[in-house]
Amino acid sequence: MTGGFSLGQAGRMAGAAALPAGMLILVALMVIPVSPLILDLSFVANIMISLLILMVALQASKPLDFSAFPTVLLLATLFRLALNVASTRVVLVHGHEGTASAGHVIEAFGQVLIGGDYVVGIFVFVVLMIINLVVITKGAGRVSEVSARFTLDALPGKQMAIDADLNAGLLTPDEAKARRQEVATEADFYGSMDGASKFVKGDAVAGLLILFVNIVGGLILGIFSHGLSFSEAGSTYVTLAIGDALVAQIPALLLSIAAAAIVTRVNSPLDLSGQIGSQFASPTIWMAVGGILFILGMVPAMPQMLILPAAALAGAIGWQLRRSAADLAAAPEPAAPAADPHHIDWADVSASSACQLEIGYALVAMVDDRKGAPLMTRITGIRRQLSKELGFVVPPVKVSDDLSLPGNVYRISVAGVIVGEDEVFPNEMLALDSGDLVSKVTGRPCKDPTFGLDALWIPKAIQNDAIAAGYTVVDPATVVATHLNNSIIASAAELFGIDDAQALIDNLKIHYPQLAQNLSPQGYTLPRVASLCKALLIERVPLRDFRKIAEALVALSAQQLGESDLIEAVRQRIGALIVQTIVPSRMPLPVVTFSPEIEVLLNQAVRANPGAEWPFEHGMAMKIVEQIGAAVEPLLLSTRSFALVASPICRPALSRLVRATFPDVAVISYLEIPANKQTEIVATIGAEIPRLGSARDAQMKDEYHEN
Repeated sequence: MTGGFSLGQAGRMAGAAALPAGMLILVALMVIPVSPLILDLSFVANIMISLLILMVALQASKPLDFSAFPTVLLLATLFRLALNVASTRVVLVHGHEGTASAGHVIEAFGQVLIGGDYVVGIFVFVVLMIINLVVITKGAGRVSEVSARFTLDALPGKQMAIDADLNAGLLTPDEAKARRQEVATEADFYGSMDGASKFVKGDAVAGLLILFVNIVGGLILGIFSHGLSFSEAGSTYVTLAIGDALVAQIPALLLSIAAAAIVTRVNSPLDLSGQIGSQFASPTIWMAVGGILFILGMVPAMPQMLILPAAALAGAIGWQLRRSAADLAAAPEPAAPAADPHHIDWADVSASSACQLEIGYALVAMVDDRKGAPLMTRITGIRRQLSKELGFVVPPVKVSDDLSLPGNVYRISVAGVIVGEDEVFPNEMLALDSGDLVSKVTGRPCKDPTFGLDALWIPKAIQNDAIAAGYTVVDPATVVATHLNNSIIASAAELFGIDDAQALIDNLKIHYPQLAQNLSPQGYTLPRVASLCKALLIERVPLRDFRKIAEALVALSAQQLGESDLIEAVRQRIGALIVQTIVPSRMPLPVVTFSPEIEVLLNQAVRANPGAEWPFEHGMAMKIVEQIGAAVEPLLLSTRSFALVASPICRPALSRLVRATFPDVAVISYLEIPANKQTEIVATIGAEIPRLGSARDAQMKDEYHEN
């Protein structure tokens, strides 16, 4: 085990040291004289590296498959320039000894490729320079510049698209993270390529200048230092200079082609050869080319013995492609393997998202991107807003069609439990009865799925008439979105888990490290913190100011409270946060209280059954719920914000009792109301219950407009 670890560690250290060692070798080639043999080996290695880079560039399916190309291009260019410096030194120092004095590679390029005629060599080199510098390098540089500009301009839009897909449930958090990383890498790549293209251009210019230095310097040294005639010096030094320039320029040309191939690539699952082959595989194209060549070959002045065979070849290729396509179309598709009836996959027993919206086939248009996907846009907005209000990231809502549902029916599930189901009509509008109707319109009677209000489904053609008659008219997407919004709020505790509690603590560590450090060693395990947060969410207390909750937990750590007592103690310390979720800070808090007689009965019931989930006797509980309903229903109808106030002793049990019938009623204790908060008693249970005006649900309509 130890030996294996040591070998692996040694391998990593060697790999890490390879690049610095290579850079030192490059510097050494520039300043230390080398022998012709080492120079030959280096030139061969340079050609091999250039070919390797070109092959990798041609095999890449997309530019990011060779994301290291800008750095590799820089290193290859430095290597070639170092060889130019080393070869220039050898040519100028030993050139008078003959063409073999600078090594066999330079001699071969100087004699074999250009036939020993240095004038021809100069023209060949100039042609290669024009191709490399004017055509390939300039074009690749322009493409790199434009690609970098467009990629950076599109970066914010791509990030927003990823966030939208994540919010809509089309991506998992890990997939979204990978997509964001890919987008950032793409921007960095094209920005680097824009700069790297300047290396290629500079390398081509440097090759031209080095050729001039070698020719001029060789002639001067050969004539004045070594006593050679002008023709002898020209024949020797110019041949060596041309050979040296060509042996460096050909790898430079390969790198320029590789750079151009990378920056002009379009993302495709195929490599470059496969992509080009697939797009040239149309038989119609080859038939057309063959026909045009045949017509051209029939012109008397044309070389028919060359053009007509080319026309026949193009026609044969087209015929073969058409035949292959026909055979492929006629071949039966391979039958899908039969599903194993005994195999059960995790996808069969688990849901991929805690929030699900299942829709019937008639509602698919509401989530269709081609038709604007009005429902998906609203769901994204709802999820973002609820995450801010509740204080934790609401999981993505998975939208799927369910053939088992009737066409116009949708179903909302939270944590595997169906929390809402109703029917909407995508080509109609929902008209809500506002209570102040001037006239009535005809439509299909129904109940609003969110608040249970009287409503009508009406044709879109009479929408304006319904608004003029006093109805509140909303579209089907808003109906579903509002229902989903309220269902998520009501089930927020079911969406919150241990991972979300960990995320709250991690965020606390970033902004309040000392508070987070004091929270963990106080006996508050992660499951206990998650349980406390779920208890607060059940009573619709948001977690958006988790710092206050954490401070309360730290302050209460010395008291060693039980679970229920700890929750009540935390509520009392964050009472200001609870109250401000009911009414704004500058408004007095409307409260519904109990008469002293009833409150005594409630406290006695709790004391008689300490720790009981339902301490109230059944008949007593029914009577309490009846009296609470008589007091709070007028307030609910008038859309007034209020709280039901009880003693700290009976508040938890009373909250559970009230929540079963009136989930929107907040039950708080006297100790949760800040000392400086003004209160207004709007009703007293057990005394004469004031009857308020029954103005209809303007607040409910406002909530529709928000969604």
